[in-house]
Amino acid sequence: MTIKIGELAKRTDCPVVTIRFYENEGLLPPPQRGDNNYRLYDETLVERLQFIRHCRALNMSLEDIKNLLNYKDWPQRTCDRVNELLDQHIERVESYIQIQLKLKEQLVFLRGQCSGSRTTDTCGVLRELSQLITNP
Repeated sequence: MTIKIGELAKRTDCPVVTIRFYENEGLLPPPQRGDNNYRLYDETLVERLQFIRHCRALNMSLEDIKNLLNYKDWPQRTCDRVNELLDQHIERVESYIQIQLKLKEQLVFLRGQCSGSRTTDTCGVLRELSQLITNP
């Protein structure tokens, strides 16, 4: 059974433009075309698109998703490389967390520069932001 792109979008809660993007990126195979040139999708693409969306929700790159789909498409392979990909992604997430924690420290420092109830010409936050911009 085949479905049109609108139905695929509805069933996966994925915008049509995103489905087309995933097709262009090679995450989804090119669709069949009906006599009216409408895109027609196989039911199996519902699960594939949900898989892609779950990966994106975990902030995985398109390249990582392509690799994971490749392993999913060839189930006789061992999952060693899948685990390596996930370990690498965990490391990237850890690095991102550290960057965000440093950002939070900077924001907390900035917030501490102004006690409020001042005029903006004496605001410590605005003063510090100006110094950060002019003195990187």
